[in-house]
Amino acid sequence: MGLAIRARMKRKISALAKCWGTSLQQFSARLYLSPHAIRTGQWWSIDGDKTLRLAYDLTPDSLVFDLGGYEGQWASDIFAMYGCLIHIFEPVPSYAEKISQRFARNPRIQTHPFGLAAKTGQEQISIDGVASSTFKSGGQSVTINLVRIMDFLRENNIASIDLMKINIEGAEYEILDQLIAEGYIAHIRDLQIQFHDFVPDAQARMEAIQQKLAATHQPTYQYPFVWDNWHLKEPA
Repeated sequence: MGLAIRARMKRKISALAKCWGTSLQQFSARLYLSPHAIRTGQWWSIDGDKTLRLAYDLTPDSLVFDLGGYEGQWASDIFAMYGCLIHIFEPVPSYAEKISQRFARNPRIQTHPFGLAAKTGQEQISIDGVASSTFKSGGQSVTINLVRIMDFLRENNIASIDLMKINIEGAEYEILDQLIAEGYIAHIRDLQIQFHDFVPDAQARMEAIQQKLAATHQPTYQYPFVWDNWHLKEPA
């Protein structure tokens, strides 16, 4: 076999080996995707933030609570579609100030510079954009104000809520437990919840809450630790 032919064969074998190596790497990456990556991948594949999270039977007379407003984009999208009255609760002072400025000329979107929680008080929160949480440590932290959710509802005579979005980075478990224990859960027509898996016993706590919610609500979509929606059952 001539030198030229052997050289060409070596180049072809080398190219095939490189191709197979790349394919194997890609296959391995897909094979070992983390559970979180798989869950979020399913959500992004349906563009859930722009479809499911905005699809509700709301009118200008509807009342919406946004727990964990961050930049106010979800509230802005909901208002643009339905024109309803929205209360945004954002405990991080800098985020709350930006939301307040964003909707300063819109009296139907009210910003509250505190978080709704299981109890009233102050806590330290680790700042990490949309993932800022009192359950994480490290990095910059600030003091935030919290108000017990049932106290706020009673003091403001909130008889019912059409849609409550809860994205509060781990504090959702205590709030939902309180709403269920107080019986107020039956006065919320739709609950859009993001459960978080970095709190202790997250899976068990999520399933326990879901079992309790099933007494009054039924799920319309469930993407574990991404987004759930629970709709109030019709009276028997």
